Amino acid sequence: MGIVAGLDSSPDFTRIVVCDTDSGAVLRQGYAPHPVESPDSGGRPSDVDPQAWLLSLGEAAGGGLLEGVQAIGVSAQQNAVVPLDAQGNTVRPAMVGGDKRTQVAAADLIDALGGREAWAQAVGCVPQAAQPVTKLRWLARTEPENAQRTAILLQAHDWLVWQLLGRPVRRTTDRGGASGTGYWSAATGAYRPDLVELALGHQVMLPEVIGPADAAGTTPEGLLISVGTGETMAAAFGLGIGLGDAVVSLGASGSVMAVHPEALVDGSGMITALADATGMHLPVVTTLNAVRTLRGTAELLGLPDLESLSELAMKSTPGAHGLVLLPYLEGERTPNLPHTAGTLAGLRRESMKAEHLARAAFEGMLCGLADALDVLRARGVEVRRVFLLGPAAELPAVQAAAPSLFGTQVVVPQPADYAAIGAARQAAWALGASQGTLDARTPPTWQGAVAQVLEPGEELAVGQAVRQQFVSVREQTHPGAMRP
Repeated sequence: MGIVAGLDSSPDFTRIVVCDTDSGAVLRQGYAPHPVESPDSGGRPSDVDPQAWLLSLGEAAGGGLLEGVQAIGVSAQQNAVVPLDAQGNTVRPAMVGGDKRTQVAAADLIDALGGREAWAQAVGCVPQAAQPVTKLRWLARTEPENAQRTAILLQAHDWLVWQLLGRPVRRTTDRGGASGTGYWSAATGAYRPDLVELALGHQVMLPEVIGPADAAGTTPEGLLISVGTGETMAAAFGLGIGLGDAVVSLGASGSVMAVHPEALVDGSGMITALADATGMHLPVVTTLNAVRTLRGTAELLGLPDLESLSELAMKSTPGAHGLVLLPYLEGERTPNLPHTAGTLAGLRRESMKAEHLARAAFEGMLCGLADALDVLRARGVEVRRVFLLGPAAELPAVQAAAPSLFGTQVVVPQPADYAAIGAARQAAWALGASQGTLDARTPPTWQGAVAQVLEPGEELAVGQAVRQQFVSVREQTHPGAMRP
């Protein structure tokens, strides 16, 4: 029996969990926020000095938290780019998140390669504002001197692993992190240096992509550091999802991802072909409108919070007395309707009640996510159960409607640091593989997430009728929008 640690460096904080290598039981935990104002960020929210991540990590690991740990795995926010010069020094603060600065750069890149389908064929995704390849284009256009000095590109988890190892000559990354860059293809397992050059204007050094159970290296103190991965892949690994599982994440926007044995190339750009942390694939479909739909409805009805909206919605019935909300309040990515607005259909005198609008908001949000699930199902992705994540997953109105609208079992895991747990599980895998006690093709079996399981049951037929009502309104309002 040994112990391993997983650390998750998210946009705002670092969490560390120390776990038993055999069972995955969490033994100790640490937490620290990132410094409020990142040094040298210039006050810009999309710029962060990566030293802030190290400061936070050091604070989270204080008090002997890592004592006795044999291996560490690193999960970190995706889409953060750390541009380094030839000596390994940061050229400028890391570019994180996505903002309006880079939207023009994304459109530029799409045109430069010949359209959305060309990108989907090349790397399995169409450039978005947050993606590293788009940020490189922005850098070349806006800060040409910094772009010219950039000789090495790392993502957040690559940079942290490299720092933990003492900045060795060898720099590594994993398939999961690489698949989100926009210049590595999950389908071919190879970089596209020509796309880096298209974006940045010249070639650079890129980290070596190593296997899911490989170690990035060992510290001078003998601590094994696994390859690391992005937060999405680490959370999926921490949850223990496998073939037949999908994850629906309820944030302001929504995302649907599922484990699949092969990369999916989607010319429409609705599917982003990511790789997971196990050697499989993780196709993702995103909707722009999830919990923001609920918040907007709560404000319209003068309600203080989402719990009150849920309580009100439960006074209505499935189908909301004929009210259908197409929740495209910010435009939409799935279906691809960037310039549209939301639609409220089915208004009749008897349906014009607050509780029916509340119910229609929940059903509209979930039907939009069911559309995203159907994009994956239509491409042969098996969905036997859906893991529902995010604080809104706890709302009674969500739990009452989700199983019948999704048409499958819904699992609501208890809140936990799944990305940090996934990073620890990866560390245990790399440790076992290096010692010859684990197969490099089979990750350690850890206890699954504690969860509530919801079945569609007798409500399935009713839920599918509500779903059909939503699809009919969508087709009438935006004919053919969901066709590939």
